[in-house]
Amino acid sequence: MMTEHSSKPMTIRTRFAPSPTGYLHIGGARTALFSWLYARKHGGTFILRIEDTDLERSTLESINAILEGMTWLGLDYDEGPFRQTERFERYEQVKRQMLAEGKAYRCYCSKERLEQLRETQMANKEKPRYDGRCRRLMAPPSEGADYVVRFKNPTDGVVVVEDQVRGRVVFQNAELDDLIIARSDGTPTYNFTVVVDDMDMKVSHVIRGDDHLNNTPRQINILQSLGGTPPVYAHLPMILGEDGKRLSKRHGAVSVMQYREEGFLPEAVLNYLARLGWSHGDQEIFTKDEMFALFDIPDINNSASSINPGKLLWLNQHYMKTCEPAHVAHHLSWHMGQLGLDPTQGPPLTAVVEALRERSKTLKEMAGQSACFYRDFSEYDPGAVKHLNAAVAEPLAALRQRIESLPEWTAPGLHQAVIDAAEAFELKLGKLAQPLRVAVTGGTVSPPIDITLCLIGRERVVRRIDRAIAFARENKTNAAAAES
Repeated sequence: MMTEHSSKPMTIRTRFAPSPTGYLHIGGARTALFSWLYARKHGGTFILRIEDTDLERSTLESINAILEGMTWLGLDYDEGPFRQTERFERYEQVKRQMLAEGKAYRCYCSKERLEQLRETQMANKEKPRYDGRCRRLMAPPSEGADYVVRFKNPTDGVVVVEDQVRGRVVFQNAELDDLIIARSDGTPTYNFTVVVDDMDMKVSHVIRGDDHLNNTPRQINILQSLGGTPPVYAHLPMILGEDGKRLSKRHGAVSVMQYREEGFLPEAVLNYLARLGWSHGDQEIFTKDEMFALFDIPDINNSASSINPGKLLWLNQHYMKTCEPAHVAHHLSWHMGQLGLDPTQGPPLTAVVEALRERSKTLKEMAGQSACFYRDFSEYDPGAVKHLNAAVAEPLAALRQRIESLPEWTAPGLHQAVIDAAEAFELKLGKLAQPLRVAVTGGTVSPPIDITLCLIGRERVVRRIDRAIAFARENKTNAAAAES
């Protein structure tokens, strides 16, 4: 018997179906993205389904982590989230139907028998599989005996999967055993619930990791026994670390929300994920609209992709520079909070973004660089104190008077005040600007000094210059004492 999917459904319905046993990882996020893009491209429906039948490992915390990750990435779903644990009645109904129609049967084999069967098959160098003993059983071995329910898989013919990424894959039914669709406690198994859900939800395209490829023929056989039409399948190759090995925590961020914590914009992460296995010519940067227009399943590479942290950083810098300042500020705000900075106690965050976007690689870095705009620092950087020497005390004092009396606190006015003070003491601009930068920021690196002063604000600038003057004069006193 040959089973093959050949017709393409008119209505596109895709789904993302994570198991809530942890965070939303990179591979899952890419699967969600590709499923979302394909639905959006074709005006279809994107479904979110939580596959939480593993009651021991599934947690509400993990469900929330998945939802949080998808919200942060902007992957909005049209239906759901559906939870499989809320559909047990439906699975029970289908199981009973299959038993009544002879498409499934009760298996009373003990764990000990199954283990012995497996050991014997392994010793004979045979593929371990259930031998179908209870398939022919007419009555239970004893009243009230425990049993599982197995699907009666076809024993001959092939299942042909026309995979949109891997190409044609052929499975021999003789190699597929009668898998369990319900455990002894009555709970349904993964391969069974997936089939019922995909059928009930009228899923047209299943885009998922290629670790599910071996489940596909079993799912097709169950689906067809129920009178359903198999969806179009596309199995994505895995994502590898830079070293070519399976991605793990040793490679850095593997959770989507870790990228947020490290200061990446969601647009950069989406663009990065899209390019992990998909391409359109040599183009590297894609807006959402461009992804909708250009994405197609046949363009997905059939070989594994490797993470490239350098490319993600490059993409992030691009989006930090080109996105609207208000959008970047929205995401920057969270990082300010992580550092204990209150964005209301200083300049508008949009102004900070405009000042620092060319100098920062991540939002986390930008938040750190902007700390001096929102709170006073306790000490100067050790490498910067050399700029607060005795010679700068008088020029700084003169500059303080100039800027304190400025009628308007603007960058051009502040720039001119610094120039005038430097000229009055016959100093090159840098000879005054750098001590001033140390005075107001505590370090030697900041945006142009006029913008830096403007962002810090008049009151803070004056107070910090006073502190720097006192520090410089104390240095002078200490130096004189040392000489005497």
